[in-house]
Amino acid sequence: MPVITLLTDFGTKDGFVGTMKGVIWKIAPDVQIADISHEIAPQNIMEGAIALWRAAPYFPAGTVHIAVVDPGVGTKRRAMAARIGDQYFVGPDNGLFTPMIEDAKNAGQPLSFIHLDNPKYWLPAVSRTFHGRDIFAPVGAHLAAGVPLELMGTPFTDPVLLTLSRPEKTSSGYIAHITVVDAFGNLTTDLPAAEVAGKNVLIRIKGMEIDGVSPSYGHRQPGELIALLDSEGYLEVAVVNGSGAKVTGSKVGDPVEVILK
Repeated sequence: MPVITLLTDFGTKDGFVGTMKGVIWKIAPDVQIADISHEIAPQNIMEGAIALWRAAPYFPAGTVHIAVVDPGVGTKRRAMAARIGDQYFVGPDNGLFTPMIEDAKNAGQPLSFIHLDNPKYWLPAVSRTFHGRDIFAPVGAHLAAGVPLELMGTPFTDPVLLTLSRPEKTSSGYIAHITVVDAFGNLTTDLPAAEVAGKNVLIRIKGMEIDGVSPSYGHRQPGELIALLDSEGYLEVAVVNGSGAKVTGSKVGDPVEVILK
């Protein structure tokens, strides 16, 4: 049974997500739909890209991911669909699929990109403000129903890519950067776990220091500022049973100094 995922910045108050599901089920009534998130901060393409990147690998081959964080809707920005590895991605060509594209390039996996310029696979009437309903949902449904990607439009080779943050090597360790502040206030960084696992480290963030990396939240006392390795394999700063973001006053993009002792 085909699977479609949805990720948007629409929220759930206004019915936009439900409308997209209705469009999908009219075209592909047997498809399963999974909601990755509809709470992406409005117009925050990077946040949407990272959320999709963290979830997509856990879906089966052939999954169609429809992602709509689209501040450029109604402009000249391309509508696109892509085959990245063994999955499909549908949405605006604004960098939303950057992490998956970069990973596929590094792994030598197949990549193909299609400009969605064939209206045969859109809804008959297309608004200038809701391409999630009028273009992306029907295209994703047709893909899930077995229509070949190549029929959806014109191939291209230059998708828009975001600049992803990377840790900076220093004489004493690294300057990492916060990439995600999750619902708990945990602070994920861009420093891979391999750079600190099993090493004696000192972490500095907003004038505060953390000595060493904890195995998990429960190994320290409530209220304590800790560092640990998150479920995606990156260094994280957190407060046990609290919010690292609130305690440190940190936000996405802020630096975290990691000293290898």
